[in-house]
Amino acid sequence: MSVWIVVVAAGSGARFGGPKQYELLGSSRIVDRSMATACRVAEGVALVVAPDDLEELRAQFRSLPKVVVVAGGATRSASVRGGLAAVSDDAKVIVVHDAARPLATDASFEQVIATISSGADAAVPGIAVVDSLRRTDGGIVDRGGVVAVQTPQAFRADLLRRAHRDELEASDDATLVEMIGGKVVIVPGETTNFKITTSHDLKVARMIVADEGAS
Repeated sequence: MSVWIVVVAAGSGARFGGPKQYELLGSSRIVDRSMATACRVAEGVALVVAPDDLEELRAQFRSLPKVVVVAGGATRSASVRGGLAAVSDDAKVIVVHDAARPLATDASFEQVIATISSGADAAVPGIAVVDSLRRTDGGIVDRGGVVAVQTPQAFRADLLRRAHRDELEASDDATLVEMIGGKVVIVPGETTNFKITTSHDLKVARMIVADEGAS
């Protein structure tokens, strides 16, 4: 099945204090590591960046025919829609991945893609929540029925396009697909596939990459 990946790298990094996707992780930037993984496992990759970064990133990836670089929007969902517009009409599986999760492995991508190839509407990696959870208005949340979801998230291409047709907003694409009746399958996630949100996250990611290089 033809697979395309939308890599979302258009955020301003407000909580981080700047566009974290361009921070160094080992010898390459966060966005470069995410793109390298995406390019290994897909026929085509749509990289979504901030409008101000568009020309620079297009110049960087010009030599890779499978990569298309497009401008993002004001929200995450709008940026994904920008990426979808660049995906080939022949794509049967579309994966959406946050560039800020640069430690996602090839196996994580392959797992969610295989789940769609087996007939699922959507496949999302999830890991068990180990912390106790409380509601802000009081009361404990049963963590037994909760997982922390990650990207890459894979979808039937037609279903994901339909989920974005009405330009609705959600924190992730699986939520949009569920809103139109799609069924989401949770697959095992990876504890190292965390989203780099703070400077501490970046320090941890750098230590993991350094350990990889030393092994």
